[in-house]
Amino acid sequence: MHKLKCIIIEDEPLAVKVLADYVAQVPFLELERSFKDALLATEWLRANEVQLIFLDIHLPKLKGMDFLRTLTQKPAVIITTAYHQYAIEGFNLDVTDYLLKPIEFERFLTAVNKIRSVNYKNHPGKVETETKDYFFLTTQKKRVKVLFTDIIYVESQREYVKVVTEKKTFTVRLSTYEIEDLLPGRMFKRVHRSYIISINKLESYTADSVELKGVTIPVGRGYRHVIEKL
Repeated sequence: MHKLKCIIIEDEPLAVKVLADYVAQVPFLELERSFKDALLATEWLRANEVQLIFLDIHLPKLKGMDFLRTLTQKPAVIITTAYHQYAIEGFNLDVTDYLLKPIEFERFLTAVNKIRSVNYKNHPGKVETETKDYFFLTTQKKRVKVLFTDIIYVESQREYVKVVTEKKTFTVRLSTYEIEDLLPGRMFKRVHRSYIISINKLESYTADSVELKGVTIPVGRGYRHVIEKL
């Protein structure tokens, strides 16, 4: 798929790490650089192009809002700040979204999906066939590579999801909606509010349930049309 190049302008190291980790979990984002102040970013942008900027407001030397006003060719901008009182000013400067710290991954994903939708509408010819065959999950303080072909199903467990693969089961702090955005739609389908299944692992089904590798999973009433189309 076509990737959106982005940069982070943020002077708090922990905030940079959080944003960089979030970017790494989204297949259609690619982090180019991070900058601790807007002047360094301005210099870099003279010779480089990005589609998205994550921008803090309270920066040394040049404040975030002042930096925005200096841009002649403005990419999409997502404000990241602990202060809500600048929201109206931000939207007056045509920012895409305004994220309050501490930023939850679900809220982050909502914001970047807005940009993905707009970018697709503006540049439909640039969207490539999905070729990536894996993603990385954060579990027990480490990043683990998981092949899409190994996944059997995903199950929601409140604020966590259980990713069941051929070899191992992973429990990660994501919602099923967040992980659904990370999975290729040609291979996975949601059949219940709490379950996403691998189409290739499907062995049998009825109107009320599906069976994968000997495991029976319910089909939600609102998702029966998904099974009918398989």
